Amino acid sequence: MIGEVEIFGVFLRSELVTSAAALALTFVFNQLLIWSGLYRHLWHQALFEVALFVIVWGLVVKLSAVWLS
Repeated sequence: MIGEVEIFGVFLRSELVTSAAALALTFVFNQLLIWSGLYRHLWHQALFEVALFVIVWGLVVKLSAVWLS
């Protein structure tokens, strides 16, 4: 993956762009889990949210490498 992404003439680090996208998707997934009632079955909610963010970020990086190549 390239090191920078241009958005409206501003060069941003690829880590910043992919982590922002992953954070937005993680918020969506968290709201879906809250709405479905699955959060009450979790042992450690904060640990689950961090793990979910890392997994989503990895998927975003993997997909962005495919899209940008």
